[in-house]
Amino acid sequence: MVKHPKEHALARRTVLAIGAGAGAGMVWGIAGRAAADGFRGPVEQRAVDAEVARLERGLIELRRDIHRHPERPGQEQRTAAVVAGELRAAGLEVTAGVGGNGVVAVLRGSRPGRTVAYRADMDAVPPKDIVGGGPAAAHLCGHDIHTTVAIGVAKVLVRLRRQLSGTVVFLFQPAEEALTGARAVIDAGVLERTRAEEIHALHCGPFPVGQFAVTSGFGLPGQDRAEVTLTGPGAPDAARRLAAEIGALATVAPPQTPADIERMIADAQIPHGPLARFVALRAGAQEAKVGVSYRCWPQERYEEVREDIRRLASSYPGAEVAFPADPFPAMVCPEGDGDRLARHLRRTLGRGAVNVLHSAFPPFSGEDFALYLDRIPGTFTFLGVHAPGAPITTAYPHYPDFAPDERAIGVGVRTMAGWLAERTDRRGA
Repeated sequence: MVKHPKEHALARRTVLAIGAGAGAGMVWGIAGRAAADGFRGPVEQRAVDAEVARLERGLIELRRDIHRHPERPGQEQRTAAVVAGELRAAGLEVTAGVGGNGVVAVLRGSRPGRTVAYRADMDAVPPKDIVGGGPAAAHLCGHDIHTTVAIGVAKVLVRLRRQLSGTVVFLFQPAEEALTGARAVIDAGVLERTRAEEIHALHCGPFPVGQFAVTSGFGLPGQDRAEVTLTGPGAPDAARRLAAEIGALATVAPPQTPADIERMIADAQIPHGPLARFVALRAGAQEAKVGVSYRCWPQERYEEVREDIRRLASSYPGAEVAFPADPFPAMVCPEGDGDRLARHLRRTLGRGAVNVLHSAFPPFSGEDFALYLDRIPGTFTFLGVHAPGAPITTAYPHYPDFAPDERAIGVGVRTMAGWLAERTDRRGA
């Protein structure tokens, strides 16, 4: 989920058993064995590129099909069936219904190596989370592209399995927009059963098509909420005043224009720049209550903001402050893994194709991929989908005119297939 930066901006924060002997049911990477055919060397990028060229037209059609049938978080039955069908058609065994509508796939290479997971989210944006609202759920966050890229990576690596070491675990996750899907998949025991050592993902981002933005040491902020209840005959007026005071704690404002979005993208790439530390906060009064939702970076600032809210509320006699839950965790990408990915991307696409983010970006968004990274290391990378000459809002998720350049699908498949092959090979990890 990369929520839109203006309205509702702070509202959030399969198994492929290729080896012989895989049984029915849940065969999460434990059943089966590596094929007996001889090792033929590591996967070469030119071989990946050749497979992508063969698959690309079909993948674009697949994305269009998924795009035409958006499903709300937790309701991804058709999308999950399409994913499972594509993988079965490629000759793979699939486990569906994981953590709800999740699909899990495990691909074993022909030689021993490391076990690496790759996650793609499948749900569409609910109407309330579309900028300005919308009549129905729509694929305005790029999850249709994420799913298509993951299917493409699986198909490429299956065809190159003789050269592939180790194991790749594909997680097609439901309910990311609701920030509940990752928890459900994790609670289903996927990470433990597959023994994944690390996990990777990409997300559509407002960068030129053909480029990536890496998040070494950064990622996306988490989220915290507070509620302040006031008493007495003047409570509604007091609530409005307090909401304004709490709102002033914000250090960054949601962008109002396309130019603001462009500036935010540039600021995120400045070391120690304007977005290196921030509080993004909304506070609103309803009757005698003040509702607060906020994100901050670094995540250690949550306690500082909580103290500020308590301090401001204490000047109103009888005010009661409640924090209903612990903050949803920030997504922090390990610096070393991000740096290694950046080197891989530069080798694959050229030095000019890699942007480096020096802040949590965007400051108004969250991701439940954070829950995976709380358990195992990995990377979360932005795939550029901004078409040349198009308004920046066509590449910024949750805007109603979001229209990613479909050429990004091939770029995502070739880079992620090569990256996963490198990570599963102990010599490249």
